[in-house]
Amino acid sequence: MKANELRQQNKSTLQTTLADLAQKQFKLKMQHGSGQLAKNHQLRQVRRDIARVKTIMHELDKNGE
Repeated sequence: MKANELRQQNKSTLQTTLADLAQKQFKLKMQHGSGQLAKNHQLRQVRRDIARVKTIMHELDKNGE
């Protein structure tokens, strides 16, 4: 997920994206904890995507949009 793609979305879409990513992160953590996660890089990727979404949302709040 790229920041340019996120900047084109409105705030409500970003909130749903954030909720989806949080749910995905939870599922990946559970798989990792039980030893079923084969691709460990997915946890890092989802965590960074969450940070990107939160950053864009903060920028929108700061600019008053």
